[in-house]
Amino acid sequence: MELETMFFEKKDRVGRLTLNRPHLLNAMNYQGSLDMNRAAEIIRDDPDVRIVLIRGAGRAFCTGIDLKQLAAGETPHQYYENWDRALRILEQAEKILICAMHGYALGGGLQLALACDVRIAAEDCKLGLPAIKEGIIPGLGTFRLPRYIGLGRAKWMALSGENVDGRRAYEIGLIDYAVKSDAFDGEVNALIEKYSSSCSEGTLQSKMLLNMAFDMPHGQFFEEYLRRQRIALTSPDHEEAMTAYRERRDPVFSG
Repeated sequence: MELETMFFEKKDRVGRLTLNRPHLLNAMNYQGSLDMNRAAEIIRDDPDVRIVLIRGAGRAFCTGIDLKQLAAGETPHQYYENWDRALRILEQAEKILICAMHGYALGGGLQLALACDVRIAAEDCKLGLPAIKEGIIPGLGTFRLPRYIGLGRAKWMALSGENVDGRRAYEIGLIDYAVKSDAFDGEVNALIEKYSSSCSEGTLQSKMLLNMAFDMPHGQFFEEYLRRQRIALTSPDHEEAMTAYRERRDPVFSG
């Protein structure tokens, strides 16, 4: 897969998507929005990958839209559609997406994190949606952020454009893990191991149901749950879990 602004690699069931414009703190230009769509489609369609780690190369995770390109009038409106289309593909993919943030996670970078399932950040990472300072809207951060931190805090972050550090982000539910910078890589690797070892068909089906939790009435959601529970119950992973229980060992899920 030829990508200019990021690269994707995989080993066994784990994929790694790394944003790769470190000289610009991984700010995303128009090409980045195209690359993110290609990467999202590859991740979605790869039957072997169950866990995906998303990181940024260099000193930051991602500082969002490339302001140099934006200020020069070189960011077409299609950029915004491309970016949020890619995030929706990732959000709906039957994979567990782990976003690891350091340095800065701003604008589109934080939007990307919100489309993931698990968020880890260094305690000194700066997270925010500064689009209001650029006179624009922070994408579908306006849709996802209230679901994680509540409407009041989401309005505060989006309308003020202020940043929070990793410690504060953890306190308000914006991230799931806040770790010290000098332990960051080790903690990220431990998370990959943790979620990889426990990721079964039931895990993936649970993710899909959780994505629907705010958008369906009870009856419709219940029917969707029953359908997906049947998928989980007839999967090799469930069979392996029951075998492991009888043999008094941990299950080894393979899909």
